[in-house]
Amino acid sequence: MYCSELGKFEASCSGRFLICLTTFAWTCLLYPEEKAFAEDKRAGCGSIVEQSPSAQWFSSKSSKMTNSDFDAKPMVMLLGQYSTGKTTFIKHLLRSSYPGKSLTLSLSLSLCPVLFARAHIGPEPTTDRFVVVMSGTDERSIPGNTVAVQADMPFSGLTTFGTAFLSKFECSQMPHPLLEHITFVDTPGVLSGEKQRTQRAYDFIGVTSWFAAKCDLILLLFDPHKLDISDEFKRVISSLRGHDDKIRVVLNKADQVDTQQLMRVYGALMWSLGKVINTPEVMRVYIGSFNDKPVNEAATGPIGKELFEKEQEDLLADLKDIPKKACDRRINEFVKRARAAKIHAYIISHLKKEMPAMMGKAKAQQRLVDNLGDEFGKVQRQFHLPPGDFPNVEQFREILKGYSFDKFEKLKPKMIQSVDDMLGYDIPELLKSFRNPYDRL
Repeated sequence: MYCSELGKFEASCSGRFLICLTTFAWTCLLYPEEKAFAEDKRAGCGSIVEQSPSAQWFSSKSSKMTNSDFDAKPMVMLLGQYSTGKTTFIKHLLRSSYPGKSLTLSLSLSLCPVLFARAHIGPEPTTDRFVVVMSGTDERSIPGNTVAVQADMPFSGLTTFGTAFLSKFECSQMPHPLLEHITFVDTPGVLSGEKQRTQRAYDFIGVTSWFAAKCDLILLLFDPHKLDISDEFKRVISSLRGHDDKIRVVLNKADQVDTQQLMRVYGALMWSLGKVINTPEVMRVYIGSFNDKPVNEAATGPIGKELFEKEQEDLLADLKDIPKKACDRRINEFVKRARAAKIHAYIISHLKKEMPAMMGKAKAQQRLVDNLGDEFGKVQRQFHLPPGDFPNVEQFREILKGYSFDKFEKLKPKMIQSVDDMLGYDIPELLKSFRNPYDRL
């Protein structure tokens, strides 16, 4: 890959806002012929917002992409309550277990401890950490603090969640043909009750949201006996908003009930999801028993077995499409980030303009924060912007309390125009010659 090119871009735009720039540079890393195009547009993208407190906040919410992000394989994250078969699902696809933390052996010639124990599976909550299962030359498990500082891995952004999280995070590497194209993210089981949430020593919802932004597919696993969506699970699903196109639902262990019960379970699951996922579209649900055991035909009958086999084929086809769609998704993410940066520039410029020149700044700022929804409406009407592109009002209000609006930067129309031209003309032109690297395999 052309990783050095990104370094040149960042050096040339030192002190600038690089959110859009670094995302767009991804296309250069794959396609050398597009370097000149990115070079022409870097000034407009990289300078849409000057380095200000608000820009620093935007960067923290949508972290700057690094070379490892561009080189990373597509990721699939599995979410669900405990014992719904997340770890077993990965094991089923790999046809073997992956290395998991149990026993640490310190090697005198190694820079970090290497863990050789296998992942444990059981009816109790067994996965108590986030585990990234990825390709490697040999089988080993690397602790989270080590993973977060490795330049060749796309997990440096997780350091913002602190040591409490990194001690519950690890990377499991093993040689496997599937892992050469896809990386899996196994997660701790979501437990029910407010008490379970407060016992976590790190921001579980925040970590889930961070991975959701990085992943190409998110699988929500349920089983027939765990259809209730707990308070924490509702918060987890809510944190996935904006990534609805990545979400798939898997009703696992479906051979534990007969055909009549399965129909009722499916209806109950759709009813529960409809209360949490507020979308007019029907969520795609894969039904099956994703483990290495044969289907329980005594409960499901021959029709159920045929159904499960077809559903598994559909799910596997969806997984196989992920590498092919990875390039398209990078472009899609770039467009989303560019639009978000543009909206952000409009908002902070408007807030600065509404501030008085001399007296009453504190009262004016408090009034703007209290009426932030109305201010969003003014910006939307003035610049004819889609309301769906604006950030969450409550979250934006909470963050703004830590900044002085009079220190925000003024809007630069030329920068906005440069981004509009890029999104309106240059990106469509780029897509005409777009090639998928996986098509060459």
